[in-house]
Amino acid sequence: MTDDRASTESDRTGVARDEWQAAYDAAELRDVPFETMSGVPVEPVYGDGPYPGQYPFTRGVYPSMYRSRLWTMRMFAGFGTAEDTNARFKELLRNGGTGLSTAFDMPTLMGRDSNSEWSTGEVGRAGVAVDTLADMEDLFADIDLGGVSTSMTINGPAPMLLAMYIATAEKGGTARADLAGTIQNDIFKEYQAQKEYIYPPRPSVRLVTDMMSFTSAEMPRWHPVSISGYHIREAGSTAAHELAFTLANGFAYVEAAVAAGLDIDDFAPRLSFFFNSHSDFFEEIGKFRAARRIWARWMKERYGATSERSMLCRFHTQTAGVSLTAQQPEVNIARVAIQALAGALGGTQSLHTDSYDEALALPTDKAARIALRTQQVVAHETGVANVADPLGGAPYVEWMTDEMERQAEEVFAHLDELGDGSILEGVYAGIDNGYFVGEIADAAYRFEREVHAGRRIIVGVNDFTDGDDGQQNLLRIDAETEEYQLKRLAAVMQDRDSDAVARVLSRITTEAEDATINLMPAFIDAVQAYATEEEICQALVPVFGTYVEKAII
Repeated sequence: MTDDRASTESDRTGVARDEWQAAYDAAELRDVPFETMSGVPVEPVYGDGPYPGQYPFTRGVYPSMYRSRLWTMRMFAGFGTAEDTNARFKELLRNGGTGLSTAFDMPTLMGRDSNSEWSTGEVGRAGVAVDTLADMEDLFADIDLGGVSTSMTINGPAPMLLAMYIATAEKGGTARADLAGTIQNDIFKEYQAQKEYIYPPRPSVRLVTDMMSFTSAEMPRWHPVSISGYHIREAGSTAAHELAFTLANGFAYVEAAVAAGLDIDDFAPRLSFFFNSHSDFFEEIGKFRAARRIWARWMKERYGATSERSMLCRFHTQTAGVSLTAQQPEVNIARVAIQALAGALGGTQSLHTDSYDEALALPTDKAARIALRTQQVVAHETGVANVADPLGGAPYVEWMTDEMERQAEEVFAHLDELGDGSILEGVYAGIDNGYFVGEIADAAYRFEREVHAGRRIIVGVNDFTDGDDGQQNLLRIDAETEEYQLKRLAAVMQDRDSDAVARVLSRITTEAEDATINLMPAFIDAVQAYATEEEICQALVPVFGTYVEKAII
């Protein structure tokens, strides 16, 4: 480097440092000692810029990162009846949880009521059963919805569940504008990995953009889409494919929203992401850092966003459920701790830690409490929250970040070609031709072969197996739960105004025929009339149709 170039670089670094310092000084910091356990003061960031809070945000989305605010400790909960889950929510909040995350049972996820023939034996098993507004009211009874952030993991029927949440809040005196939280509403990854879809991709994306438009206008604190790589990784993808498919889906939603007439800087600041934190520690950290860099660059250079807030890749992280083992389940506590630490070092905004018994059943109170305590230990005892991006600058971490970006860009180029210059059309094509499913299946098969051959060790499964598994105390959902839910649903349907329900369901079908009409107001009116989730979902079928996946040989 010549003297002139060295001087210019030094000047630029100095300006970046001064800008970062001014932003850091303006932040409100937590009242804790930012020093080591031995009393040695530590700086808020080390190394050269760009610094945290500076484009392209590789080192973090905020200048002060966790010095101002720890990540939200959002524990995932849902089982049995709404009353059962309400009690678990309150237990988690009493134990220091700072956000709620709702797991719904399989019928609810698939847009089916508990009394459907498709629901038999599944009601309340893998999450909470929600059929009508009455269930949502019970689910959040005596919880201040204006004072807590809520996440809901729901996709195909996402607008119906959001409508129920809005109606519940407003009935309790909380305005929709005051609601904070996230609804997953990521339908692309359903066709790619999780398979909980109802309608074909294109009308499903209309529902996504309707929610984006509605919340942009009326719910400024709400994230209308949580673009999710978690389930892609759980299905067996590589870390790079999790990163690439997730961000590509995000680009596709951006293109769909812009095509629907939304201004990018109006909706993009409230898009969020959901990533998996798996066991390859440095690969995960590199993935998180690369995600921020890629999103910022594409939003600015490809899509023309001008607001820095539109360029921020803010994400929730969950430790890898697929890594949990039924054998020697207590070892899962160690796995979860390491994965949680990777999420914190990677700069997550929100974190869920899995319970050690989840490979066997829904988590018990004790297991859920240990999971929460795990991330509290990471936050308060390890010192990782004192310094932003503490691994930044390490050659291996920087190489891994670059490598994750390189592999992701190869995927984007392929989708761009498939879509003739449109990532949205490329994603549609990749769903139709089996590209996503095939890539995930190949990665999962390769990993399982390595485990089976003993080339990849899973502690307690294919090596170090001489442990005392013992008898676990498991949470079991009995048949009485389903019986109770069926009686509850029957009573609600008996007491409601059937004519009002019929009118609003007919309105939904009619309005679905006009792509210019936002369907959210009709959904809210429907749930307020106590129409069921399945009734509302089925009202769209005559217009939208249903989706059947093609077999890919």
